[in-house]
Amino acid sequence: MIKRLLPLPVLLLVLGLGLSACGGSESDEDKVIDVIERSVASTDPADCERLATQNFLEQVELSQGADAVKSCEENTKEDEDDAEEVEVSGVEVEGSSASAEVAFSGGGFDGQTAAVTLVDVDGGWKLDEIESFSEFDQDKLADAFDESLQSGEDALDPMFAKCFSEVIRELPEKEAEEIILGGSPKPLTEIFEGCQQGLEGAQ
Repeated sequence: MIKRLLPLPVLLLVLGLGLSACGGSESDEDKVIDVIERSVASTDPADCERLATQNFLEQVELSQGADAVKSCEENTKEDEDDAEEVEVSGVEVEGSSASAEVAFSGGGFDGQTAAVTLVDVDGGWKLDEIESFSEFDQDKLADAFDESLQSGEDALDPMFAKCFSEVIRELPEKEAEEIILGGSPKPLTEIFEGCQQGLEGAQ
């Protein structure tokens, strides 16, 4: 497994969608909604591959291949950064592809609305990608980083958390979105290292 350069709360923050078992529905639109709405409740590691494509896992886990699956399976049991509620709208189904708007309340994506895509794999819908933020509250995102970095067993020094969150807060909006949704740990790692060097230099 790729060694994490960031504390677990940062990676959990990116995973705004958990994974959960899908219930039966009469229409494809209802099935898509079921997958998204119930995605915040799962504690079953098997749901990682059951309800998400490899592409989705690699995006939200910031790792590749089997490492992304393993990371998801470990993180599924953690729920402190999962959304408390999601509101799904604008569902569109075209053949084996679907899209929807998902508004998050609570968790790492609190206050954000994301455009997500799903694909039909062997008769079952799977989350495939968080394409973009259709409504993006950068201040709330920075606040979520600050809170996440200072909570749990992996809590960091408040000064470091403030540095990290303020960098996120001051970035150009497009750059901040790309960092969160780009699927690479490198930009977050660079912020992490910059804050670390800055605090060490101030001592």
